[in-house]
Amino acid sequence: MIIFGTKGYLYQLAILTMVCGWCGNPAAHTLRKRVTKFTLFFVPLFPFSTKYATQCTFCGGEQQISKEQADQLLAQHAAGPDGGQGQNPQQPGFTQPGQNPYQR
Repeated sequence: MIIFGTKGYLYQLAILTMVCGWCGNPAAHTLRKRVTKFTLFFVPLFPFSTKYATQCTFCGGEQQISKEQADQLLAQHAAGPDGGQGQNPQQPGFTQPGQNPYQR
Protein backbone atom coordinates (compact mmCIF):
# COMPACT_ATOMS: atom_id res chain seq x y z
CA MET A 1 0.00 0.00 0.00
CA ILE A 2 1.36 3.42 -1.03
CA ILE A 3 0.25 6.44 0.97
CA PHE A 4 0.49 9.79 -0.82
CA GLY A 5 -1.13 13.20 -0.59
CA THR A 6 -0.42 16.89 -0.11
CA LYS A 7 0.52 19.15 2.77
CA GLY A 8 0.31 22.94 2.94
CA TYR A 9 2.89 25.21 4.55
CA LEU A 10 2.16 28.84 5.42
CA TYR A 11 5.05 31.31 5.76
CA GLN A 12 4.69 34.87 7.03
CA LEU A 13 7.15 36.94 4.99
CA ALA A 14 6.57 40.45 6.38
CA ILE A 15 4.17 42.80 8.12
CA LEU A 16 3.51 45.91 6.02
CA THR A 17 1.49 49.08 6.60
CA MET A 18 -0.79 49.68 3.61
CA VAL A 19 -4.24 50.99 2.80
CA CYS A 20 -6.67 48.08 2.70
CA GLY A 21 -8.48 47.49 -0.57
CA TRP A 22 -11.48 46.08 1.33
CA CYS A 23 -12.11 48.49 4.20
CA GLY A 24 -10.02 51.52 3.10
CA ASN A 25 -8.22 51.84 6.43
CA PRO A 26 -4.45 52.29 6.66
CA ALA A 27 -3.55 49.19 8.67
CA ALA A 28 -0.94 46.48 9.07
CA HIS A 29 -1.07 43.70 6.47
CA THR A 30 0.66 40.35 6.68
CA LEU A 31 2.40 39.17 3.53
CA ARG A 32 2.05 35.39 3.36
CA LYS A 33 3.37 32.62 1.13
CA ARG A 34 1.47 29.32 0.91
CA VAL A 35 3.38 26.33 -0.47
CA THR A 36 1.63 23.02 -1.18
CA LYS A 37 3.93 19.98 -1.37
CA PHE A 38 3.36 16.46 -2.64
CA THR A 39 3.97 13.87 0.10
CA LEU A 40 4.79 10.18 -0.06
CA PHE A 41 4.49 8.21 3.19
CA PHE A 42 4.04 11.56 5.01
CA VAL A 43 7.40 12.85 3.72
CA PRO A 44 7.17 16.11 1.73
CA LEU A 45 8.94 15.59 -1.60
CA PHE A 46 8.47 18.60 -3.88
CA PRO A 47 6.36 21.76 -4.05
CA PHE A 48 3.75 21.92 -6.78
CA SER A 49 1.86 25.10 -5.84
CA THR A 50 3.01 28.45 -4.45
CA LYS A 51 0.63 31.35 -3.80
CA TYR A 52 1.11 34.78 -2.25
CA ALA A 53 -1.49 36.90 -0.41
CA THR A 54 -1.82 39.93 1.84
CA GLN A 55 -4.28 39.97 4.74
CA CYS A 56 -5.53 43.07 6.54
CA THR A 57 -5.22 42.87 10.33
CA PHE A 58 -8.07 45.37 10.75
CA CYS A 59 -10.89 43.73 8.76
CA GLY A 60 -9.39 40.33 7.84
CA GLY A 61 -9.77 40.92 4.09
CA GLU A 62 -7.36 38.84 2.01
CA GLN A 63 -6.07 39.64 -1.46
CA GLN A 64 -4.16 37.21 -3.70
CA ILE A 65 -1.12 38.78 -5.36
CA SER A 66 1.45 37.61 -7.88
CA LYS A 67 5.04 36.61 -7.07
CA GLU A 68 6.30 39.82 -8.70
CA GLN A 69 4.05 41.97 -6.51
CA ALA A 70 5.18 40.04 -3.42
CA ASP A 71 8.84 40.55 -4.36
CA GLN A 72 8.21 44.27 -4.89
CA LEU A 73 6.50 44.61 -1.50
CA LEU A 74 9.38 42.78 0.19
CA ALA A 75 11.89 45.09 -1.53
CA GLN A 76 9.94 48.15 -0.37
CA HIS A 77 9.79 46.72 3.15
CA ALA A 78 13.55 46.14 3.16
CA ALA A 79 14.22 49.66 1.82
CA GLY A 80 12.44 51.26 4.76
CA PRO A 81 9.91 54.09 4.87
CA ASP A 82 11.97 56.62 2.88
CA GLY A 83 13.89 54.26 0.58
CA GLY A 84 11.14 53.42 -1.90
CA GLN A 85 9.53 55.21 -4.80
CA GLY A 86 6.02 55.80 -3.44
CA GLN A 87 2.73 54.35 -4.53
CA ASN A 88 2.65 52.24 -7.67
CA PRO A 89 -0.37 53.24 -9.80
CA GLN A 90 -0.63 49.69 -11.18
CA GLN A 91 -1.34 48.37 -7.68
CA PRO A 92 -4.23 50.31 -6.17
CA GLY A 93 -4.36 50.20 -2.42
CA PHE A 94 -0.66 49.56 -1.89
CA THR A 95 1.25 52.35 -0.15
CA GLN A 96 4.56 52.45 1.61
CA PRO A 97 4.84 52.66 5.38
CA GLY A 98 4.72 56.31 6.45
CA GLN A 99 3.19 57.52 3.17
CA ASN A 100 -0.06 59.48 3.32
CA PRO A 101 -2.54 57.36 1.30
CA TYR A 102 -4.91 60.32 0.79
CA GLN A 103 -2.32 62.63 -0.80
CA ARG A 104 -2.18 62.44 -4.59
